[in-house]
Amino acid sequence: MTSARSRLSRMADFLFLGLVLAGTGTGFLLAATTEDLQRGEFIYRERCLECHGVAGKGDGIKAPFLSPRPGSLVSAATSAKSDSELLRIIAKGKKHTAMPSWDGILSADDQAAVLQYIRSLVRFTPPLTPSPSTP
Repeated sequence: MTSARSRLSRMADFLFLGLVLAGTGTGFLLAATTEDLQRGEFIYRERCLECHGVAGKGDGIKAPFLSPRPGSLVSAATSAKSDSELLRIIAKGKKHTAMPSWDGILSADDQAAVLQYIRSLVRFTPPLTPSPSTP
């Protein structure tokens, strides 16, 4: 009985992990082609850079003049959003902010390419403090 529960628990853990990975954009980026990523970068530099900045930190040249300030595209909060959530923001914009709707301006493929580029901006770096040593 215990081993059956253990197996079910492991299966549930794997299912949960799969759902988390599917919702975080990991699969989306793996499918990105170099051409799509380059197109996304080009569009980002043309349409998003002034507000979101070179590295996507929300520190573009227009950022100090906007209220609220543009969001950081590399923050943990943004990284945790699913691709569909981010695509919805790109398409529809954000009310009461300077983030415009890109529907009708950018095709769905171009919006997806920009998202792929935004996802590529997230860089995980090791912590600055060393981990505790083990005895």
